[in-house]
Amino acid sequence: MDKRYLTTNQGAPVPDDQHSLTVGERGPMLFEDIIFLEKIAHFDRERIPERVLHAKGAGAFGFFVPYKTMAAYTKADFLQSPEKKTPVFVRFSLAGDSLGGADTVRDIRGFAVKFYTDQGNYDLVGNHIPVFPIRDPLQFPDLVHALKPDPVTNVRGGIIAASRFWDFMSLRPESMNFLTYLFSDTGTVKSYRTIQGFGVNTYKWVNLRGEEVYVKYHWEPCAGVATIDSKTAARLAGADPDVARRDLFDTIEAGHAVEFELRVQLLKVEEECNLPFDPLDPTHIWPEEMFPLMPVGRMVLNQNPGNFFVDVEQAAFAPAALVPGIEFSNDRILQGRIFAYGDTQRHRIGVNYLQLPTNMPRRPIDNKMQAGAMQRLYSEGVANYLPNTIGGGTPVETPETGREVCRFISGTIARKEPAGDDFYQARCRYRNMSAIEKEHLVANFAEALSPVYEPIKRRMLDLFMRTDKELGSRIAQNLQSM
Repeated sequence: MDKRYLTTNQGAPVPDDQHSLTVGERGPMLFEDIIFLEKIAHFDRERIPERVLHAKGAGAFGFFVPYKTMAAYTKADFLQSPEKKTPVFVRFSLAGDSLGGADTVRDIRGFAVKFYTDQGNYDLVGNHIPVFPIRDPLQFPDLVHALKPDPVTNVRGGIIAASRFWDFMSLRPESMNFLTYLFSDTGTVKSYRTIQGFGVNTYKWVNLRGEEVYVKYHWEPCAGVATIDSKTAARLAGADPDVARRDLFDTIEAGHAVEFELRVQLLKVEEECNLPFDPLDPTHIWPEEMFPLMPVGRMVLNQNPGNFFVDVEQAAFAPAALVPGIEFSNDRILQGRIFAYGDTQRHRIGVNYLQLPTNMPRRPIDNKMQAGAMQRLYSEGVANYLPNTIGGGTPVETPETGREVCRFISGTIARKEPAGDDFYQARCRYRNMSAIEKEHLVANFAEALSPVYEPIKRRMLDLFMRTDKELGSRIAQNLQSM
């Protein structure tokens, strides 16, 4: 049989489909990576009109107030004073399931916050699990394909669906840390009021002096963290599939606010390479004993959507929505998300999706972008270009606030697997679990692996053994008894 070689849609050969083009091992991605751009752009347009990911969700409006000024770390306007109250909209969601899915299934929960600041919208798009299963965005479409129903039967359960998921995971050992979260009781919840939220990616805070620090975001529910076991999750999936969505709405409707505390971990940029792990690798957490959590402020959700479709279904988030004082790091997954999210929304809703009320910034918008479907705002006059003199040369560029940050980047342009230990943090997490947590984790892994094709099962068991011999042995024993 002739070999089938991977190509682009133009027919060009693809020598490497697993690694994005970057400057050095830890440098940024390059926009000239046409393999990534074609793959992610095609992936963004796979569904009409349901979201490819995070299709089913719930949302609420509210506000955010910082406890004290964060001026020492960032010039972001909404973090300068405890007197500053910033409106927010939050959308909670299930990552892998469809619009008709049950709220309690084992899945990643999205935790996306839109801050309507005086400097424009800031979207903090995260999950309820602090780590990601992959570290290169070129693999992202494949990850989601493995999570979704198979393309032949479109059936979610059974041996084929299970084998597809574990086939992918067993070939990406960096997923081990993520799997210890997903298959613990963290993966099954029934209330959005009692989940944690994590920015997952690493960002930068920049102050007026041009000083930079890396930052990781954490949302802690003021009502406490609560999960359910797999049996309860399965029962509720049949008896009350909208339990989390209804719980959030009913709580706020009854006059009770839903509150979260924002906490951050900070790391000096110059210390990045002095750590035993890559802090920009989203498959790793930053250990709290090394990077203590700093309380920043409180978010209060106290207003339900007026109309679900208008406010929640049309809500659109993008990590590219930043404000002065918050910048991107060289986190590869974050760099891939910069393009993907906005591109998805332009496809799903339309090029002018930011003119919808739930997405529109609270400050005036003034630029020369024009036309497109559903356009209702426009720049007056005949000069729809810059620079110009006919229109008075407006709008003019906004002056930089504070000292400008100068960066120098060098490295060999290549596609390369980043170095790192894929098992250490997963091992530590397992060993620090309580006895009942270990029991649930082992049982959940064994149940999920039981219908899988044998070669894939053996490959996955090998990864569990490399993570921790006790963990691997207990999963193997459970499988034998099934």
